[in-house]
Amino acid sequence: MNEKILEAEEVRQRLADLQKKTGEMAEYIKISERRARLKELEDEQAKGDFWSNQAKAREVIAMTNAERAYVGPYDSLLKTVEDASVMLELAGMETGDALQSALADTLAECAKADVFFSKLRLQSLLGGKFDQCNVFVKLHAGQGGTEACDWVQMLYRMYQRYAEMQGWKVEEYDEQPGEEAGLKDVYFRIEGPYAFGMLKAERGIHRLVRISPFDANKRRQTSFASVETVAEINDDIDVEIKDEDLRIDTYRSGGAGGQHVNKTDSAVRLTHLPTGIVVACQKERSQHMNKEKAMNMLRAQLYEYYEDQKKAEMDRFYGAKSENGWGSQIRSYVFCPYTMVKDLRTQYETSDVNGVMDGNVQPFIEAWLQMKAAGK
Repeated sequence: MNEKILEAEEVRQRLADLQKKTGEMAEYIKISERRARLKELEDEQAKGDFWSNQAKAREVIAMTNAERAYVGPYDSLLKTVEDASVMLELAGMETGDALQSALADTLAECAKADVFFSKLRLQSLLGGKFDQCNVFVKLHAGQGGTEACDWVQMLYRMYQRYAEMQGWKVEEYDEQPGEEAGLKDVYFRIEGPYAFGMLKAERGIHRLVRISPFDANKRRQTSFASVETVAEINDDIDVEIKDEDLRIDTYRSGGAGGQHVNKTDSAVRLTHLPTGIVVACQKERSQHMNKEKAMNMLRAQLYEYYEDQKKAEMDRFYGAKSENGWGSQIRSYVFCPYTMVKDLRTQYETSDVNGVMDGNVQPFIEAWLQMKAAGK
C-alpha cells in the first residue's frame, strides 16, 4: 500500500490554522498580563526576606506555579509553531522524497503543538475563584461493607497515581482502616497547580461492580464510596472559628511511624460543634503540627460550608445530598460481566478499566469541565 503523497499547500494550510489558533489563545488567556504577573512573583521570591513569613511564601509559590501553568505551555506551543514554520520554509527548497520527508516533519511538529494547545485549552476552563488552589480530599466507604472499604483503598490509589502523573504531591492526613480490609475513610491533601480545579470534577458517589475477592462463592458485588473535595483556601480568607465551638480530641496515632508516634497522643481530631464537621490529622510526629494541619483543613471545609449556605446550594458540598448507595452515583466502574467506566453526568465512557484505576482519569475530568463551561 502506497503512503499518502503530502501536498505542500495542505501542510501550509494546517500550519496557518495553528498559527491563527495560537494568536487567539494568546488573547484569550491574556498571556502578556500573565508574563508580567509571573515576573513580579519571581522577583518577590528573589528577595532576601522571602521566607521570613512562610505562610505568605507558600502562597506566593502557589500563585507562581499557577501562572507558570499557563506561560509554560504557551511558550512551548509558540516555539513548536515557530519550528514548524521554519521546517515548512526549508521544505520549499526540497523535491521528491526529501520534500515528502520535510513535509512529514512539519506535520509532526504541528501534532506536538496540538498537545500544548490542548493543555492550554483545558487550563482556560479553570477560572473558578479557588481553581488554582491545592485540594483536600476525603474518601468514605458507603454501602457494601468490606467490599466498600476495599473500594475506598482502590480509589485512593487511583488518585495517588493521577497526582503522580500531574507532578503533584500527595500528603495523607488521616485514615480509618476497615474491619477486615481496606479503609473506611481517608483524608489527604494534594498539592499542585489547579489541583482543586481539576479534582472538583470528582466530587460525588463512585460505584464499583466486580466479582468480590471477599466472597467465597465468587458472586458479583456492587459497592459505593463518596469523594469530597474542598479547596485549600489562602490565609487572607477570613473564617471565624470560635474556641467554644471547637472540641479538640487527642489520641495515639495508628499504623507505622516509629516509637514516638505510637507512644504519644500526637494525633488530633477537631469537631466543629455548630456544623458537626470533623477533621483529623495523625501523620505528623508533633501534636502541634497535626493540630495546625487539621485547623487548615477545617477552615477550608467551613468556608465551603458557609458559601454553600449563602447560595442555598448545600447539595454541592454534600455531593448533592445523595445517599452513598444505589441511584446516587456520578460514575460507575464495571469489572464484570464486561469492562467499562462511565460518567453518568457527561456520558463519557471507556472500556479501559485498568487504565483508569492506574490514574488515567483526566478524560473524565476534561469532559466534565467542558460540560460546565458550556453551561450544562
